Amino acid sequence: MDSFWSVLGGAFALVFALDPDLLEIIGLSMRVTLTAVLFACLIGLPLGAAVGAFRFPGRTLLAVILNALMGLPPVVVGLVVYLLLSASGPLGPLRLLYTPGAMIIAQMIIVMPIVAALTRQVVEDIDREYAEQFASLGVGALDRLLSLLWDARYSLLTVTLAGFGRAVAEVGAVLIVGGNINHVTRVMTTTIALETSKGNLQLALALGVILLLIAFSVNACVMALRASAVRAAYA
Repeated sequence: MDSFWSVLGGAFALVFALDPDLLEIIGLSMRVTLTAVLFACLIGLPLGAAVGAFRFPGRTLLAVILNALMGLPPVVVGLVVYLLLSASGPLGPLRLLYTPGAMIIAQMIIVMPIVAALTRQVVEDIDREYAEQFASLGVGALDRLLSLLWDARYSLLTVTLAGFGRAVAEVGAVLIVGGNINHVTRVMTTTIALETSKGNLQLALALGVILLLIAFSVNACVMALRASAVRAAYA
């Protein structure tokens, strides 16, 4: 087996050489992940905000369900989506199984409860602060919801980041519904698992380095936005 340092050197060589196979895998990973996070946020942000801002029958139960679904096992999600999209399943005619579309659906189901539950907590805390002000001004339900979302926008960036981190690191569900097909559904996490089992540690480690760089870059962008907002507020 190659030494750690030779594997590490080979991994960085692949990264700096912009290996075409590496770029293809990274590109598909980002397309699938960003699309899944986008749809998860389109559902999870308003849902979580509504549960956090309004009082209605079943609200506590819904909040408990969202919190519980944050720990949803990815392999279970993958299995359910597989059954739904299989030829004998109700969504079989869509022919989405073993396509990037199936992977997007699985990741969206995993990420959406995380976004919704964290959004609920953020919005609920802000709503307590502004509840009397909203009541005195007679703010309508929609305006109230939009105001809370806007006021919490920087905290919700962190919520979105949490969803992105969960999606980009997913392997179990996407492996089940995507099949890890070369040039079709092979993403970074599934490639790392496959290449490690084959002993191709350089490619696996190169993708691991890319994953870390993506995580650090996204975190740095969010922190920079929050810092600029704080400076603008005190300017």
